[in-house]
Amino acid sequence: MVGSGARGNMMQVKQIAGMRGLVANPRGDMIPRPIKSNFREGLSMLEYFIATPGARKGLVDTALRTADSGYLTRRLVDVAQELIIREQDCGTTLGVWVENVIPDTPSRRSFLETKLFGRALVTDTTLADGTVLQAGLPLSDAQVELLRDDPGVDRVRVRSVLTCEAKLGICATCYGLSLATRKDIEMGEAVGVIAAQSIGEPGTQLTMRTFHTGGAAGQDIAGGLPRVVELFEARTPRGKAVLSRSSGVVRIAEDEGKGRTITVVADDGAEDAYLVQSASRLAVVEGQEVRAGDALVGDDKTPRDPKELLEIKGVRETQQYLVEEVQKVYRDQGVSIHDKHVELIVRQMTRRIGVQEPGDSQFLPGERVDQRAFRDTNRELVEAGQRPAEGRPELMGITKASLATDSWLSAASFQETTRVLTEAAIDGRGDNLVGLKENIIIGKLIPAGTGMSLYRDFETKAPDYQPMEFWSSDSPADFLASLQGDYQPETEYAEVVDIGDGVGLTDAVSEG
Repeated sequence: MVGSGARGNMMQVKQIAGMRGLVANPRGDMIPRPIKSNFREGLSMLEYFIATPGARKGLVDTALRTADSGYLTRRLVDVAQELIIREQDCGTTLGVWVENVIPDTPSRRSFLETKLFGRALVTDTTLADGTVLQAGLPLSDAQVELLRDDPGVDRVRVRSVLTCEAKLGICATCYGLSLATRKDIEMGEAVGVIAAQSIGEPGTQLTMRTFHTGGAAGQDIAGGLPRVVELFEARTPRGKAVLSRSSGVVRIAEDEGKGRTITVVADDGAEDAYLVQSASRLAVVEGQEVRAGDALVGDDKTPRDPKELLEIKGVRETQQYLVEEVQKVYRDQGVSIHDKHVELIVRQMTRRIGVQEPGDSQFLPGERVDQRAFRDTNRELVEAGQRPAEGRPELMGITKASLATDSWLSAASFQETTRVLTEAAIDGRGDNLVGLKENIIIGKLIPAGTGMSLYRDFETKAPDYQPMEFWSSDSPADFLASLQGDYQPETEYAEVVDIGDGVGLTDAVSEG
C-alpha cells in the first residue's frame, strides 16, 4: 500500500510493526525513554501516558493550521497574481532537466506524474523502439510511461516556467497542459492564482510538527507547514548543512577545545577552512574530493540555506532545490502537486537581479531589476558597443517579492501600506496595471480570461446587417405603422364588464 502511494508512509509502518520510538513532551523536548512497543502489540500504561502529549499536540495543531495555511495562500496569490498566459510560444531553447526517469521500485518512487506529465520536451527524443517524441508538444500519460520504461533514457530536458522568456507573464508552451481540462492551456488563463491555490489549499493537511534529529548536537528541523513557509520565505533553516564554497580535497584536523577544522584544498593551492563542533556529524572523510556546494556537515536530509546555495551553485540549482524540498513536504503527507505550480512561485522569488556595476546603463548600484529588463538592456548596450551592467541574481521570500513588485497599487494593498504609498509618492512612480489586483482596485477589467485585450479588441463584420429602429409613441398604431408593410388598425369598441359589487371594468375588445 505504501509502495503504490495509495495511503500511509514508512514512518507509520515502522510504528505499527517496529517500535513507536522517541516522542516529545509538551515543550517540544525529547522524552529520554523510548516507546519500545508498537501499535500492533499495544502500549503499556507508562508508554501510553508518555505518548499522550504528542496526541494532544496533533489536535492543537489542527486548530492553528487553518489560519497559518490561509495566510500562506494569501501571500502566494499576491506574489503570483500577475502570472497570466499571454503568448503561445516564447521560443526559448532553455529548459530544466528531469532526473531519474526510471520505473518505480517498492522503496523509491520517481513521481514522474508530477514532473513530466503535460510538459513539452526541449528537443526531439528517440526511444529504443524507434518512437520519436516531438519537441514542443505536451507529453501524455502514455508517453510518460514510454519514457519511464525506456532503458536508454534516464533523464530528459523539458520546457519550464523557470526558463520561460515571455515578455510579460508566461507562454503556453513553457506552461504545458491545463491540469483542470487536460487540454492545451488557453490564452488569458491566470496560472499564477491557480498555482497559489493549488499549493495553499492542501496546506491545511500538512502537520505543524518539528522533527528532532537526536544526538548531542541535534537540532529541531521544521517539517510540514512551517517547512513550506521557511522555504517560500527563503529563511535560513535551523541546523543547516555546512557547504563547501570551493572544489578540492578535504583535510580534517582536531582543534583543541574548539571543535574540528575542515579545510578544502583547491587544485591551485587555495584553502577554505570551516570550524565545526566536535559532535557534528561529518559528511566527508580525510582525503575525499568534494565539489563546490557539497555538504561537509550533515546528510541528504539536512536542510541547506537557499541564499548560500545561490551564491555557490547559481540560480538554476537553487530553483531546483526549492522545488524539490517543497515537494518533499507535500509528498510525505500524501499530497500530489504538479512541479509547475511550485516552479511558478519560485520563478517570482528569483526574478530580480541586484545591480553591482551599472556600466553604461541607467541602473544604479544596488538597484533590484527584473531579470528580463536587465538582459534586454545589456543586449542593447553590447550591440551599441557600450559597457554592459553587471549584477547577481537575488533570492527573495514571497512577502518581500510581493512588496518589491513594479506595481505600487498591488504592493500597497498587501502589507506595509503607509510605507509603500509614501515611497511611491516620493519616487513619483506610475503603475502600468499589468496584474490582476491593481486593475480590480481601480475598477477596470482584469487582463485575464475574456478581459484580455486579445479577446476584447475585435470587430464584428456583417455586410448585410441593418439595425432595427425603435420608436417610442403613446399610440401602438403609430409604432406598428412605422414597421415595414401595410398596417390596417382593427376597429375597437368598449364593453363594460360587471365584476361584481356594481363596479364596472372597461375592456377593449377587438373584433374577430
